[in-house]
Amino acid sequence: MANKDNSGNGFTTTILHSDRRSSVEHGAIHKPLHPSSEYAFSDARELAAVFQGKKGFTYARQGTPTTAALEDKITKMEGGAGTVTFATGMAALTAVFFTLLRKGDHLITSQFIFGNTNSLLTTLAGLGVEVTLVDATDGENVKAAWRPETRMVFVETIANPGTQIADLRAIGQWCKEKNLVYVVDGTLSTPWLCRGIDMHASLVVNSLSKHLGGHGHALGGAVTSTGLYDWTGYEAIAEPYRKGSPYDWGLTHIKKKGLRDMGGTLSADSAHRIAVGSETLALRLAKECSNAMRLAQYLDAHPKVAKVHYPGLAGHPQHKLADELFQHRFGALLGVELVDNIDVFEFLNRLRVLILATHLGDTRTLVLPVAHTIYYEMGPERRAVMGIADSLLRVSVGIEDIEDLIEDFRQALEG
Repeated sequence: MANKDNSGNGFTTTILHSDRRSSVEHGAIHKPLHPSSEYAFSDARELAAVFQGKKGFTYARQGTPTTAALEDKITKMEGGAGTVTFATGMAALTAVFFTLLRKGDHLITSQFIFGNTNSLLTTLAGLGVEVTLVDATDGENVKAAWRPETRMVFVETIANPGTQIADLRAIGQWCKEKNLVYVVDGTLSTPWLCRGIDMHASLVVNSLSKHLGGHGHALGGAVTSTGLYDWTGYEAIAEPYRKGSPYDWGLTHIKKKGLRDMGGTLSADSAHRIAVGSETLALRLAKECSNAMRLAQYLDAHPKVAKVHYPGLAGHPQHKLADELFQHRFGALLGVELVDNIDVFEFLNRLRVLILATHLGDTRTLVLPVAHTIYYEMGPERRAVMGIADSLLRVSVGIEDIEDLIEDFRQALEG
């Protein structure tokens, strides 16, 4: 939580001063918005050089000075080697899977993954990539799924909505031994709680729409290279991008094939909003984690609540693992199952403070009935495998006064 950058500064200090330490125009403390679609050159040779790999800007689909400043912040947060931003988190995931995997390749993934990610992998499988879903809370299950065609392992740090915790370090060590690309989605933990590089991840994906932006007013996604993976023997990397350090090839390939070619570009306006929001990540998440713990404890003791899924509770199956990975904080996501005689929709309609909305990592506390909304398309059999009961509520805890959140649940449960 107090990760140091190269200057020796802590997490928040580094992000707060990132822009101005990069020689922002006119002494501004924030990188300005650059809405231009194209970037002009006074020397044609310089224009050609940028197309051939030199750093610079040509056309906004491949990035702008504003997105570059945000990428620099995220790279510093993750302690990585480089970052590419996208219009959404799903665009970032799509870029990773569709540019690095080919027909006949094998992907091992956690069975506890976000519904839209599950849908994306279904599309990927339809194109000839073999996908095996396993219980990644135990690294042995990942090892048992290995095949000679296995190229990649993908997990989420904290699963949505069941809060299962992947065996991150054990999986990372095994991927290192097998020379597999290890992709970690750190959206719900953020680099403040857990950095992918410390788990020996090859790539880290973050939805910037969630905690990193934090205010529910901009969409974005990012792929960060930790610089740990040598891409020399990875066949999917296109020949033009096999230049310079082989530890950089993967991110270059993703940027060219996944951002430039697919076009999921983050706008300068959204990048600016996310960058400013990221400055208070540690402050917000500390409050959200604290609120989530107290709310989980209250609900866990309530007679009208059947079960609470939260890694901070001693009864959570991965409580000890989460405590070790996340430095005694446990995130801001709760799964809450009501007792059978409570109508989920009537309960939700009695809430006065919590917002009925589908989002995560906002400053406001959000709630929705999982089986009837974001996981409805998945069907009852798949939901059962994921442990999603019909009465399960997903609660993304915000920064409100905790007494108000507890009181809102109390009056709704007892009303």
